[in-house]
Amino acid sequence: MSSRKFLKGRGAQKNTSNRFLQHQFEMRDDFLEFCRLEGEEAESNKTQYIPIFPKTIVNKVDSPDVGMGYSMNPYQGCEHGCIYCYARNTHEYWGYSAGLDFERRILVKKSAPELLEAKIRQKKWKARTIVLSGNTDCYQPAEQKFEITRKCLEVFLKYRHPVGIITKNALVLRDLDILKELNKHQLVGVNISVTSLSEKTRRTLEPRTASIKKRLKTIQVLSENSIPVNAMLAPMIPGINSHELLPLAKTVADHGALSFGLTVVRLNGAIGQIFSDWIKKTMPERAEKVLHQIQDCHGGTVNDSRFGTRTRGEGKIAEQIHEMAQIARKRYFSDKSFPSLNMELHGQYKDGQMKLF
Repeated sequence: MSSRKFLKGRGAQKNTSNRFLQHQFEMRDDFLEFCRLEGEEAESNKTQYIPIFPKTIVNKVDSPDVGMGYSMNPYQGCEHGCIYCYARNTHEYWGYSAGLDFERRILVKKSAPELLEAKIRQKKWKARTIVLSGNTDCYQPAEQKFEITRKCLEVFLKYRHPVGIITKNALVLRDLDILKELNKHQLVGVNISVTSLSEKTRRTLEPRTASIKKRLKTIQVLSENSIPVNAMLAPMIPGINSHELLPLAKTVADHGALSFGLTVVRLNGAIGQIFSDWIKKTMPERAEKVLHQIQDCHGGTVNDSRFGTRTRGEGKIAEQIHEMAQIARKRYFSDKSFPSLNMELHGQYKDGQMKLF
């Protein structure tokens, strides 16, 4: 039996091998047992913030499945620790693991606001919605310390440029003042992720995220201030939260969401190994059933990389999920719609102020 204890407050329970590295680091059980007997910690579970210095910050998104053209990520890695997160694999490009490293080694881009400003002031640049963040959460705990997302929103407001936000953290309400100003010009839309109505499920799947109560309150407050909100009921995981789709849709609609989106979970790259290890430790009695149901959605594997089907899934279980989504939209969102953002103002503000001549 492994001497490693279950790490509370983390999603992943181990570091998987990095596919790009020739040498791999392994935490052996005999070393863990030695540390236990000596009363020493084998490794630190504290979060580290590591500054990096990118040359660009705005990324063009080519995937037809994502629903955005451009994104930017003030942080790489995410302390929220969502076990299913597709972004985990990107940490391998930086020389880290998609497992615990993704949650404990957060790469911080302090120059993001300046890089954003330089990008949207380029002569050839035409306003297109840039999404914070297409990869890792822009309002994860690191934002409390560094406030990079807030500074980026100030840039968007200064240049009257449209911006989308994806988050599962109530910290977004800290910036309500800027969001209200952006919304006066129809320049902002917010996507709030809500994956369950059960706090037990939320704590298991997403250990360091805002509570469900706080997320619903966030949707309500934003909506009361006329800021458009789309709820991301994603991912739907068969055997864990997929049965909640209809009550989830009703609840977010009741709190003011104008629309919702969903994906069927896929465990791409190292996430398959991370998720399998996690579910066998947290839900051993139903681990195999859940894994088999995920496989049923992806042609017998836990991952599907084909554009068009990878986030929708296929097969009977995936079809049932999408049928429930259609019912939810007709029942709870038939009289609602998420507005388009304003692309017309930015050209007049590209120099930082309204052109007078």
